[in-house]
Amino acid sequence: MKYRSSGARVLLGSILSVLCVVSASAAGWKVPRTADGKPDLQGNWTNATLTQLERSPAQGDRKVLTAEEAQKIEGAAAEHVEENAKPTDPKLGIQDLPKDCGYGFSGTNCGYNNFWVDRGTQVIRINGEPRSSIITEPANGRIPPMTPAAGKEAMARVAAFRKGAGPVDGPELRSLGERCLTSFGSSAGPPMLPLMYNNTYSIVQTPDTVMILVEMIHDARVVRIGGKHVPNSVKKWYGDSIGRWEGDTLVVETTNFHPMQTFRGLGPDRKVTERFTRVSADQILYQFKVEDPALTQPFAGELPMNATPDLMYEYACHEGNYALPGILAGAREEERQAAGKTVKQDEADNEKGE
Repeated sequence: MKYRSSGARVLLGSILSVLCVVSASAAGWKVPRTADGKPDLQGNWTNATLTQLERSPAQGDRKVLTAEEAQKIEGAAAEHVEENAKPTDPKLGIQDLPKDCGYGFSGTNCGYNNFWVDRGTQVIRINGEPRSSIITEPANGRIPPMTPAAGKEAMARVAAFRKGAGPVDGPELRSLGERCLTSFGSSAGPPMLPLMYNNTYSIVQTPDTVMILVEMIHDARVVRIGGKHVPNSVKKWYGDSIGRWEGDTLVVETTNFHPMQTFRGLGPDRKVTERFTRVSADQILYQFKVEDPALTQPFAGELPMNATPDLMYEYACHEGNYALPGILAGAREEERQAAGKTVKQDEADNEKGE
């Protein structure tokens, strides 16, 4: 993973990236096509970006940043990377851990070496405009609130969960990401959104199928071209995705989400429409719209997927990962201590069915 070492270099890279796209178009660049004549979306792509999903309320409806604002964000990120890439002093103890290591992490949560973090080096630029948020609709660049009824239902679910089993009673109560079942956040989506790392996607297409391999948790989305959605009773982790070509844009409509696969509290009734448009030799414009009866209105956004020469290696979620067994084992030990039992006594009671 390569980072620029100064704000000036980041700004220069930003300018060059815009000029490259412009010059590619001016040079008569043509959309590459597969054997069946459709735009070729294949390759490895990354959507890593410094741009936040939602716009700061202080910016109101201002979708486009000034050049100075973009430079400030990119320069600060470069300085943060440079500072955190320095070797750790071997004499430091846990009490010396920083109270703030960036991105909202502190103390022992600063355990990730900066090498693994991949938030990109630039803000989003669409048609040369530096963007203040990924969300473009509503105009304030923020996800709209739920309807009052949906909000009450969501609060009721949370209350019921808190009254029930504890979060460490069994693996089924841990998050899907911790159990290596689905990607963290909305990396696989849809919508497919960047996270703090693992923002690479590998696309392979045939005349009747487009497969998107997601780096996070090594998930694969399979889009059927021109097919029909499965019955509503069939729910899938990432929904049921059906694609169609509108000119040179691949449009993907996804429904039938698994009820456990939520996004910002939204349930299985949401519909996500994605648009993939090859706009240059090294960029796909990715656009999405989310509709859900639980929302007061739909929301939409866009961001580029940039070509990367890097290979994408398999995400080894379980291999050498002792976090979940450790969490559950620690909880069982606390329960034994509270009951005044030893491990052998506890095992004997379990054999007796007590």
